[in-house]
Amino acid sequence: MATKLVQHPITASQVVPPPIPNVIKIMRTHRAFSATHPRKQSARFGDYPSGFKPIKVAEQSSGVLGSPEQEKEQPAQIKALLYEAVQGINRGIFGVPSAKKSEIEGLVKLLESQNPTPNPTIYLEKVGGRWKLVYSTITILGSKRTKLGLRDFITLGDFFQTIDVAEGKAVNVVMFNVRGLNLLNGQLKIDASFKITSKSRVDISYDNSTITPDLLRNVFRKNYDLLLSIFNPEGWLEITYVDDALRIGRDDKGNIFILERLEGHLTW
Repeated sequence: MATKLVQHPITASQVVPPPIPNVIKIMRTHRAFSATHPRKQSARFGDYPSGFKPIKVAEQSSGVLGSPEQEKEQPAQIKALLYEAVQGINRGIFGVPSAKKSEIEGLVKLLESQNPTPNPTIYLEKVGGRWKLVYSTITILGSKRTKLGLRDFITLGDFFQTIDVAEGKAVNVVMFNVRGLNLLNGQLKIDASFKITSKSRVDISYDNSTITPDLLRNVFRKNYDLLLSIFNPEGWLEITYVDDALRIGRDDKGNIFILERLEGHLTW
């Protein structure tokens, strides 16, 4: 599948985004809170595999909100707030308070309104590569979490995705750590195919999946269908925001996915 590089005309509304009052209000509140509640600096989303590091988002500007310079930097400001909002919630996989969820989704909508790549499937070089999940509205709660041993026995690790634009393939990898088996590390790998259906949407088809090593596969044997039903990406995905460092998508089940691009090389 070749990537088209045809440059489309840019409208005036795309060149200079309109001011967003909600962003100004959020930023003022955020700054006032930060001034009176200093927080300790910590790792943003945990450790990364060897050779990997996230592509940094632009630092928040200290200029006056509402100025032409500040209007251009609003997406960077929104991203800074979004990264802070998703800290400490384990990607939302075990649920988040409704207020926190609303805050995150509000910031997501603000970013989507300023998407610098409104036709992402035409410019697939923006989508291809390796990504790490930052936040998702997919949740594992109640009896599902208990059946999968994700309360004490098994720890859920990072979620990685590699997209091969030329082949129309996507590989999703979910990392696990089993405490009761000498800190056994393993992974669920799901291979999928995708095809373009619009300027922003792709249809995703499940190809196959594997769990390694064998000890981890044995742990999940009885509940493998449940595990796969949670992480199977089959369906359609709307790419609602993508730049050089961040990607947001919404699927046919109503879920939101936020991923950050990773630099480096990794073979599953």
